[in-house]
Amino acid sequence: MEKNLHFDSNKDLQLLFGKYDSNLKLIEQELKIKISRSEGGLRVHGTDHQIDKVNDLLTYLLEIVESGQDVKKRDIIYALKLAKDEKGVDFKQLAKEKIDVSIKGGLVTPKSKGQIEYVDAIKHYDIVFGIGPAGTGKTYLAMAMAVNALKKGLVRRIILTRPALEAGENLGFLPGDMVEKVLPYLRPLYDALYDMIDAEKVEEYTERGIIEVAPLAYMRGRTLNDAFIILDEAQNSTPYQMKMFLTRLGFDSKTVITGDVTQSDLPKGSPIGLVDAQKILKHIEGIKFVTLTGEDVVRHELVQKIIEAYEHPHKN
Repeated sequence: MEKNLHFDSNKDLQLLFGKYDSNLKLIEQELKIKISRSEGGLRVHGTDHQIDKVNDLLTYLLEIVESGQDVKKRDIIYALKLAKDEKGVDFKQLAKEKIDVSIKGGLVTPKSKGQIEYVDAIKHYDIVFGIGPAGTGKTYLAMAMAVNALKKGLVRRIILTRPALEAGENLGFLPGDMVEKVLPYLRPLYDALYDMIDAEKVEEYTERGIIEVAPLAYMRGRTLNDAFIILDEAQNSTPYQMKMFLTRLGFDSKTVITGDVTQSDLPKGSPIGLVDAQKILKHIEGIKFVTLTGEDVVRHELVQKIIEAYEHPHKN
């Protein structure tokens, strides 16, 4: 079957198609169809199902272009992977999950079924645990949701914290102010933050207290109202620290706890706060645990293969 597809935003089509039509060639390859240019659009050769999928995919990708971002190879690959029939996710649903972080500009989109579940949980629960291996977007998506909440006025500040285990949390002996002392331990959070907010704005927000960074030990005794709080690397917290942190939640606040239970740096045999919380809190209404896996890894494809190899060493 052959069908012509027309698009309203012709000026964005070249960005959509990619340099030398590289994006179209990738879609052809992945969906095993034939695409050629036509007046004001494309001519697609394939089954009805394939043509509908191409149309929905291009409409989804065009929204990325219209938001001011380039369409990258990974956007296409992850969208196609997620929209496979057995995953039960279509492009229209994927489009709805975009996170507006337009303080700097652009959109952040979950790229796996697990990530969609994670983002949805953050929308609907006040306390969310995101547990899974490196590269699954735990920290990045939590940061995107925090920036989105700040932009919408749902919270007045963002609080970023993690256990400063390497320094024994005795930061008073380290040189510099609080930000300088804790920055090395919060680097992954800042990396995500700088992707979404200009560096000058981050500095301004930090000075005004709109963005606050602090080691986990400094959360003791506080009540955090009107805030979006992210506890990163929670596998390095003790059960006492985890209980202390979770009881800091105030009114109109949201907390996301991220961690990988297989990567704890606590002394061998020590109880892990993240594991402890899973056992104690799993049946409490209003708290959501989301487990991400190797299928949710959105880094280089080799990262996913490495994670799978370590999870199943006897298969090699």
